[in-house]
Amino acid sequence: PQPPPRRPRLQPPLNRTDPQMNMEAVMGVLLGIGLGAACGFRIFVPLLVAAIAIRGGFLTVTPEFAWLGGTAALVTLSVATLLEIAAYYIPVIDHTLDVLGAPAAIVAGTILAAGFIGSMDPMLKWGLAAIAGGGAAGIIHGGMAAIRGAASAATGGLGNSVVTTAETASASIVAVLACVLPVAAVLLAAAAIYFLVRTGLALKRKLRRSPGGPEGEI
Repeated sequence: PQPPPRRPRLQPPLNRTDPQMNMEAVMGVLLGIGLGAACGFRIFVPLLVAAIAIRGGFLTVTPEFAWLGGTAALVTLSVATLLEIAAYYIPVIDHTLDVLGAPAAIVAGTILAAGFIGSMDPMLKWGLAAIAGGGAAGIIHGGMAAIRGAASAATGGLGNSVVTTAETASASIVAVLACVLPVAAVLLAAAAIYFLVRTGLALKRKLRRSPGGPEGEI
């Protein structure tokens, strides 16, 4: 008979008097933020990485998110990840996913962040998850959508596949790094946000200076 699947490791309650527990709680917060930010590049890739890590017993998770390490979640996320990656290589569908994926990325980033934040006041926990995890995912998703639009306009759609591949690779790297080195993942996500914000502002200024832009209209 096959051995039963390994049960997800659940996070113990936060003990503020234990320095080791406090450090583990901080690392859990950073882990959640890193995984949440990765959802800005691809929604399902970080969820799949987290599910595999939880199923393998490499990550601890809060009790209400233990389902993420189950077989049903693992199979569903695997299929969803493959479909999402493939869909972004189709020129018309990728734009639709950019529009529809913005709120989905924020929700996924919030859920992932909350799943690894230790026991604390629910309002504080979900507020932190929404601002740090969901906020980072939303900024990254919006920035990548702007870059994809600029690349599509400059190359007639030929550059979309390059941007898509870079997004998938970035989501995988940040998600895996969050599981191994959460601090490095958060720093990498912060650097990506800074780059995307700067790039977005530059594209906005360039659009305004173009003949068809707001400042160029007669």
